[in-house]
Amino acid sequence: MSYSDNHELHFGYTLLRETLIPELLGSEEADILYWGGKRIARKYPAADTDEIIQFFQEAGWGQLELVNEKKKEIQFELQPLQNSIDRHIEAGYLAQQLEYQKDKAAETFLMEKRKRITFHIQWD
Repeated sequence: MSYSDNHELHFGYTLLRETLIPELLGSEEADILYWGGKRIARKYPAADTDEIIQFFQEAGWGQLELVNEKKKEIQFELQPLQNSIDRHIEAGYLAQQLEYQKDKAAETFLMEKRKRITFHIQWD
């Protein structure tokens, strides 16, 4: 794939994430994207944290890094490729993957600071 092809794919992705999706979903964007992320995780289950990190890269979501892991929670930081888009699809994806891996209900809390996004996932 050439630079031109990559640029066109990136531009198309950006158009969808930054322009079309927010317009279509309106005030329900965060909730629908979270649900959508969970659906994506069901379709593409990851066996472990390394596969989750790899999926983020392949999906073009950015560089995901495991920051901290405890008995009932885990924290990731994301260095995104774009800063201006809603990250609830990624949050839902992480919640569902951890539900699979821990066999417990999980929820992701999202915090954005400067150019870093933190996902804090907790389970029962």
